[in-house]
Amino acid sequence: MILIFGGAYQGKLEYARASFDAETVCDCSDGSMPDFTKDIIYGIDGFVLECARRGREAADFFRAAEDEWQDKILICTDVSQGVVPVDSVIRAFREMNGRLMLYLAAEADQVIRVFCGIGRREK
Repeated sequence: MILIFGGAYQGKLEYARASFDAETVCDCSDGSMPDFTKDIIYGIDGFVLECARRGREAADFFRAAEDEWQDKILICTDVSQGVVPVDSVIRAFREMNGRLMLYLAAEADQVIRVFCGIGRREK
């Protein structure tokens, strides 16, 4: 599995499409569940936000489906920077997103940070 992460609007999806042999994309940025039949799972942070709103742990979902995403490209926005939100749900979302990224990074064959459309391999 390849994990691609970076800030919002940094060209993560475009980088993945240009760098890897992947054609189909599942966009979870609207909070929908990941469709692991696709090559690229994009906007995982949107799914995580929906999990935080429902009080479910996103990493548990990924652990249970581990066999389904082992050969995929997973793309997640890093939301760990900036001012700590006042809203408790958004704070929970940021913490949950961090826990999921820690888990996925540990499981990944490659971890790539994208900034300004430029990918840098971290692992």
